[in-house]
Amino acid sequence: MARLFGTDGVRGIANSELMPEVAFKLGKAGAYVLSREHQAPVVVIGKDTRISGDMLEDALSAGILSMGGNVIKVGVLPTPAIAYLVKYYQADAGVVISASHNTYEYNGIKFFNRDGFKLDDDIEDQIEEIIVRDMDINSHITGERLGRVLEAEEDAIGLYVDFLKSTMDTSLEGFKVVLDCANGAAYKAAEMVYKKLGAEVTVIANQPDGININDGCGSTHPEKLQQEVLKQGAHVGLAYDGDADRLIAVDEKGQLVDGDKAIYICAKMLKETGQLAGDMVTATVMSNLGFHKAIESLGCRVEVTGVGDRYVLESMLKTGCVIGGEQSGHIIFLNHTTTGDGILSSLQLIKALRISGKTLSQLAEEVSIYPQVLVNARIRNENKKKYTHDEEIQQAIRRLEERMAGEGRVLIRPSGTEPLVRVMLEGPEPELIEGLARDLAELITSRLG
Repeated sequence: MARLFGTDGVRGIANSELMPEVAFKLGKAGAYVLSREHQAPVVVIGKDTRISGDMLEDALSAGILSMGGNVIKVGVLPTPAIAYLVKYYQADAGVVISASHNTYEYNGIKFFNRDGFKLDDDIEDQIEEIIVRDMDINSHITGERLGRVLEAEEDAIGLYVDFLKSTMDTSLEGFKVVLDCANGAAYKAAEMVYKKLGAEVTVIANQPDGININDGCGSTHPEKLQQEVLKQGAHVGLAYDGDADRLIAVDEKGQLVDGDKAIYICAKMLKETGQLAGDMVTATVMSNLGFHKAIESLGCRVEVTGVGDRYVLESMLKTGCVIGGEQSGHIIFLNHTTTGDGILSSLQLIKALRISGKTLSQLAEEVSIYPQVLVNARIRNENKKKYTHDEEIQQAIRRLEERMAGEGRVLIRPSGTEPLVRVMLEGPEPELIEGLARDLAELITSRLG
């Protein structure tokens, strides 16, 4: 059996790769591991809007209940809301059922600990070992020792919205914003918080039907948002992904503002207000060279990690950094929360605009982005890491690195969630680097596909 946990929990095509039987086993194993420290652990469960969410939620809950654990179902809420509510309800763990930015047929299961952080690798390994080895952990709990589905004492979405609102210390009266909720987990919460702050709000992609999540909308498809911002004459457009832990913004001219630019703008605000601990920002190897130069122009430095919010967070906790994230729009504000939060990130971005007195386009143009091309090489899943040992591929990479030296860079990495190797090239000539990236991707596919 292949490894269950990837860089962001367990993920696959629902009812094919991610079966309800697997969800049930994850619930049982998770409750068993947690109950070593806590009798009858309490687990908060949230989900996004995918049609498979109900099936997996019930299977997961059944597994937890069968081990004597208790469940609080909070329904459709963003991933970061679960991280917040675990602490608020003083639960022992949280679980999110979501496949983030993937299309609707996928789903996933990821755990948070009682402090709102994703589970440590060793705890995931314990859960996985129980499932992979098919260990008999059934204590045959019966009668009154079985778990229960508990009622949340307070309105979950209201608690989360109030928390988000508390991170803003200014009214948004007269501020026009367009929200793209990806027909996903933010479809209620985002509009609620912005209206509570007094903004003039237009919302698109907020009619989820179970299969339209991320479909031509959200942070991976912001084209309709760009059009709507221009149509409404809005100050800013904000796009979230399916589970609302990412943000991609659109300025008043309809231009995209990615995670690199958003992190820079917010880091500059923190620097100028004396809140940027250690004059440090954390980013991944995917962040643009222009981003690095812009951060350095502030008198700050970038701590570089591998790709994935898990690695960004690990680095931030070690260094004391308060802001970090990814070009994809996954941004962590550690002085507010324990994970990426698209709605919170959008509020911080708008706070930076209000403090600066500038438009989003004016702030974004302070970062000169180098052209960057990303091409996926589709291969067999078991071959994702074999490119490092293939001499023909390695020779091609070395030739590219020599050609790009001083004017760009080459980055090759396996996807953590799909059967792909991602080929990224950065340099001054877009057409040239695109051709070079495609050639390398085709070579990898031919060798390992």
